[in-house]
Order: sequence, then C-alpha cells, then structure tokens
Amino acid sequence: MSTKLYLKKTDFFSLCFKYCVFSTIQGAFLIPYTIMLAVAGLPLFFMESSFGQFCSQGPINVWKAVPILQGVGITMMLVSTFVAIYYNVIIAYSIYYLFASFQYPLPWSAKDCNSTGLLDCFFSKEARVSVFTVHCYKTTVSSKHCSFELFFYSSKNLKKTGPVVWHLALCLLLAWILVGAALFKGIKSSGKVVYFTATFPYVVLFILLIRGVTLEGAKDGIEFYIGSKSNLTKLTDSEVWKDAATQIFFSLSIAWGGLMALSSYNKFYNNCYQDSIIVCITNCGTSVFAGFAIFSILGHMAHVYQRPVSEVADAGFGLAFIAYPDALSKLPISPLWSILFFVMLITLGLDSQFAGIEVIATCLQDAYPKLLKSKRGIVTTAVCIVLFLLGLPCITRVGIPFTPFTMIKMHYMKGE
Repeated sequence: MSTKLYLKKTDFFSLCFKYCVFSTIQGAFLIPYTIMLAVAGLPLFFMESSFGQFCSQGPINVWKAVPILQGVGITMMLVSTFVAIYYNVIIAYSIYYLFASFQYPLPWSAKDCNSTGLLDCFFSKEARVSVFTVHCYKTTVSSKHCSFELFFYSSKNLKKTGPVVWHLALCLLLAWILVGAALFKGIKSSGKVVYFTATFPYVVLFILLIRGVTLEGAKDGIEFYIGSKSNLTKLTDSEVWKDAATQIFFSLSIAWGGLMALSSYNKFYNNCYQDSIIVCITNCGTSVFAGFAIFSILGHMAHVYQRPVSEVADAGFGLAFIAYPDALSKLPISPLWSILFFVMLITLGLDSQFAGIEVIATCLQDAYPKLLKSKRGIVTTAVCIVLFLLGLPCITRVGIPFTPFTMIKMHYMKGE
C-alpha cells in the first residue's frame, strides 16, 4: 500500500536534521570521522532512503521483501521507541531549566553558596545533584561545596529509584503534548513545524559563537577543539575509528528506521541520492560549526575555573546540563543566554522526536492498515501516552541513567 501524502523536499530536509549540536568533532578525530562518513555513513543513509522511497512503506514492511530479515525492521522500531523515551526526558529537563531561567541570578549560579559555581561541584567526587535546590555542605575540613540538585546520581543508586519527581513529570507531560500536537495530523503538519525547529538552533549557535569568541580564554577552547595539539599517533588506535563510526551512526540516525519512514513520503522519482549527500554533509557540517560555539565558551569557563579545557569538556551528559549552563551563568544578562540555549535544546529535541514518533506510528499503521490507516491522530496520541508512562521511571531520583536508551546505547551503537 503506497503512502499517498508526499513531502516537499524542504520538509524532508528539515525533518532529517537531528539532535547534533553536542555531537561535535574534535581535531584529529575529523580524519576518521570524515572517512567513516564516506565509506559507511553516506552509503547506508542512501540505502535506507532508497528503500523507504521505493516501497513507500515504513521499516517493518520494507523488510518484508526479505522475510528472514523482517526482524531488522522490528528492531529498528524498538530502537526508535527507546530513543523517543530518552529524547523526551532530555526535552523535559530542558523545559525545566528554561522555566528556571526566568529569574536573576540563575539558580545554579550558586552566588549565595560561597562557591565558584555549579561546575565546581561537578568536579568534586562528593558532589551530588538532584532536584533544583541549592544548599551548602562540607566535603572536607577546609572546603565547602554547593550542590545544585537536579537529576544526576551515580549508577550505584539504580536499585533505589525513589518516587517520581512530579515537577519533572509535568515537564515531561508538556514535552509529549508538544510532540503529539505537532504530529496529530501526520507528517505534513510536523514538516511545517520543523521549519522553525530546524532553523532556530542555527540562529542561536551563531549568536553564541559571536558572544563566545569575545570572551577571555575562548582561544584556548578553540585551539583544544581544532586539535592544534592533537596526537596523530592516536589514529592507529582502533578505538578511535570505532568511536568515529559510532558518532556517524548516532548523528545520522542510521539503522533507527527514521530515514525509511521519512523517505517513504517522498515521490517515487525523487533524487534521493542528491538528498542523501546534502543531508549528510549539512548534518556533519553543523557538528563542526557547533563545536566552535561550544568550545569558545568552554574555554572561557576553563579560564574562570583555572582548569584545563580537557577537564571542563569531559563532562559527558553534564556538558549540556552542568558545564554549559554554568558558563552562561557567568555572562552578562545571563538569563537571556540561558533562555536562548534551552529553547535551542528543546527545538532540537522536538526535531528528533518528530522523526522517532513517525517511525512508530508508521510501523503500526503499516502493520494494521485496515484498522489504523485512517486514524493517524488516534495512533499518534496513543503512542505519546504510552511513551509518557514509560518515561516516568526516568524522572525518579535516579535520573537519566535509568532510561532504556542510556542502558543499551553503548552496546547497540558499538556492536558490543
């Protein structure tokens, strides 16, 4: 059964641009990254786009052409489901931070705590962060640290999830309402929404870049980013190439089913090869561009804390929710920068969610065409409700480590 609703080319491009601002590329890593893009990323992106466009079906029905491989399509849908739960939890945290940004000083600036800031707590092994409360406590005889409570806990607490943090649950509900409203009428309506969600982050990144390069210490951050001191001998390490392939698969959302679902709405004779080249290059170019905006401000923060840039940049998930917000809190008119930053994160997350939910809804409608084909709004609403409920354990006191995607992503993405 063919998909009768076609997307404009600009709609398809917008929907394909994923959450890649913090998927930055560093120095010598650009070499294996570019090679992996050419030999793995682009060919697989083109293959998935071709399959979806030719069959006008979602990932499950596409693989019916080879019955023994039909499980591949089912796995793609499951991965998209896990990712959808994970991404909306991120959006919920971003919404929470956004609401908190409408005050001065920012609550995580720790100005009343005799501390240099939130990241100083992050560097401390005793630091713990849970739910938007700032308080002081002694970690050593001579030092006092501040704990800005939000959601970060160590993995040893996974067996003690505790109650749901209900203010985060409300943010999660709002995130799912936004996704459901945008997708209620199907891909056509979301294609219009992403004109904003896909372009606004570029505006914010450009503003942050201009502001960042004017800060003291920005040069150190950019030098660290472009790899002026890179150790090229690391290119002989297989782990570097493995990480490059992982980065490509993650940033292009290869093998998640989204490409097949979105390209199924393309016209049959659409030039999907050209589309693949444009999307891959633009996506990866965005990662490079985002790196300059991010590391210029991280360089300034390293200067403020008198720490190496490598130590500040090695915050992992905390880069988006600890390191960068802390850096923005030290800028003039800090609430403005914080609001722009978290609106950008929300729009990027929503952009990714549109593709993920589209995969799930398309697979369900393809699996039960007689029952669900004309009930897109009901299917989308049901999917959003179920995934909202599945996301509630991720906003307990244990926080983000509890998300199913966090638990499986390293094994799935790295083939372990």
